[in-house]
Amino acid sequence: MPDPSLKVSFVASEAEAAQAALARLIRLYPSVDVEEADIVVALGGDGAMLSTLHRFIGRDVPIFGMNRGSVGFLMNTYREDGLFQRLRRAQKVTLHPLRMKALGMDGSSVEALAINEVSLFRRTGQAAKLRIEVDGVIRIEELICDGILLATPAGSTAYNLSAHGPIIPLGADILALTPISAFRPRRWRGALLPKTAKVCFEIREGAKRPVGAVADTFEVRDVAQVEVSEDRSISLSLLFDPEHNLEERIIAEQFLS
Repeated sequence: MPDPSLKVSFVASEAEAAQAALARLIRLYPSVDVEEADIVVALGGDGAMLSTLHRFIGRDVPIFGMNRGSVGFLMNTYREDGLFQRLRRAQKVTLHPLRMKALGMDGSSVEALAINEVSLFRRTGQAAKLRIEVDGVIRIEELICDGILLATPAGSTAYNLSAHGPIIPLGADILALTPISAFRPRRWRGALLPKTAKVCFEIREGAKRPVGAVADTFEVRDVAQVEVSEDRSISLSLLFDPEHNLEERIIAEQFLS
């Protein structure tokens, strides 16, 4: 039975399966506007979860995802029965986003938050040339590559994984620094950094080899320097069924062929 003391709001991606699930759940359970919600139930895939987390940054309202998309690594199994009981039993995982501070070639500056990753990409046929500094220490004087990304544990199963970066458990205090098609140093495959690390990317020959920076879906073009660090002042809460066993999924994913 629904718990009248629990205020729940439902949101969904535009996908047909997610919209159909939204319509059914609204008929089955009482709901409130998102501004009044104690818990938000997000329907869709991992992209829908990312959008929902960004939407509620600063509110610290827990998000319980149910998979009505494709991958759904961060989503619980979709099931219509016993939803309020599941919400009461759900276990919370707290995330902190990355803050990107980008300086443009024209002297402009912009900041943005990333829940998954901050990525740098070459914008033309010319490879990017980057200098990488971690906590004030130059670690790579010149990385020639298509790009590089710094991923959170939540983002480690997204673009980071496609770029052959490591999968990181959500509770780990680690960030993944992963190159994209590195040419030189040819054998460098990236690094694991403590969550406290402050990473600075300096773009070399930016006029000849322009680079763009992306914080999740927010893009800024023609950057000269990008600083990235975890913003501990912002907390995001995900809810998972106890039987979801996210840690097991993370381990199993690393053994898939």
